[in-house]
Amino acid sequence: MNYKLVVLDLDGTLTNARKEITPKTKETLMKAQEMGVKIILASGRPTYGITPLADQLEINKFGGYIMSFNGGKIINWTTKDVVFEQKLDTQLVPVLYQKAMESGMNILTYQGENIVTTKSEDKYVQQEAFINKMPVIQLDDFLHDIVYPLNKCLIVGDPLPLHNLELQLAKEMENKMGIYRSADFFLECVPLNIDKAHSLNWLIQKLNISKDEVIACGDGHNDLSMIEFAGLGVAMANAVQPLKQVADYITLSNEDDGIAHVIEKYIL
Repeated sequence: MNYKLVVLDLDGTLTNARKEITPKTKETLMKAQEMGVKIILASGRPTYGITPLADQLEINKFGGYIMSFNGGKIINWTTKDVVFEQKLDTQLVPVLYQKAMESGMNILTYQGENIVTTKSEDKYVQQEAFINKMPVIQLDDFLHDIVYPLNKCLIVGDPLPLHNLELQLAKEMENKMGIYRSADFFLECVPLNIDKAHSLNWLIQKLNISKDEVIACGDGHNDLSMIEFAGLGVAMANAVQPLKQVADYITLSNEDDGIAHVIEKYIL
């Protein structure tokens, strides 16, 4: 198969534990782009948190795209045009806030280059800040002080109680909002019908590319839909088990240049 598009999750997939792209992985991705393959960086991160990696890979020179907020926003990185975007229903944000507070958890969202949250010192909020290299601002009145509309909210907390909250919110928000985890301690709250596969399908239709010509690589729960959707769905060796079960191929881990291995095997 002549693959034309490679879709990459970032954390646990493209980057290693230090949130860096290794020289070998960068080299193979640059070679693929020089051969005409487009790269899509698809992440739950906000756009600002993806930008440094997009620039490092120079995807703007090769017609690449950023798919941020789990597919809630797609940007042509050559022109910087927003080609697709959906926002949260503003009336539902207070429900998310209330449920987080009742559960003893914290909630965050993104305003420009900042993460804004109910508690800046929360260890999971700090993890999100580390991932995105973004400063954190604690708001005294979260619901009043945030600027609407929002691309997404993130509720953070210990895995077991967060899972219980996920089940509760998924039922309560059915047909209103998407609720799923991107990590054991991150609960994504996104616009209805927004996931990576949905947005990827929209984009490849615009690019006149079939899903059989797409390689998608990921490691987390929020990558499941695009791994199932792509012509070649690839799970990292460090991926969650449900992802490995549906993947067409399991590559090396993100600490062992797993993405470089895929590119060398199927493209170069």
